[in-house]
Amino acid sequence: MIRPLIKGLELTLKHFFSPAVTVQYPEERWEPYPRYRARHIMYQRQDGRPKCVVCMLCATVCPAQCIRIIGIQDEKGDQYPQTYEIDLGRCIFCGFCVEACPVNAIGMTTHYELDGETREALILDLEKIMKPPK
Repeated sequence: MIRPLIKGLELTLKHFFSPAVTVQYPEERWEPYPRYRARHIMYQRQDGRPKCVVCMLCATVCPAQCIRIIGIQDEKGDQYPQTYEIDLGRCIFCGFCVEACPVNAIGMTTHYELDGETREALILDLEKIMKPPK
């Protein structure tokens, strides 16, 4: 009876004096790996418009169906999104949208702090997705 008690005490003391393996968030920030997939970003053309050509491949391959695109065409015939929304509340961050894009218009950053007080706050519209996360 005393032997299991001593073994348990020995194990407790061993872990009591070992360094902590947890991060004291938000005082300490975790540094993600370079290939970590988090918040999306839409790259821009030289004229400031989104690089997306509205091919709809990202929305088609998305298993969570969280991408919504409405495209328009300018007088030169170039297409670009009028509306581009990603619902981060539904996104599973698989990266299929990035892999499917033929013009590398969309990418994923390592910014993992995604929060919002409502579900609508988790929807990235075109204006939000074109700004790099802070």
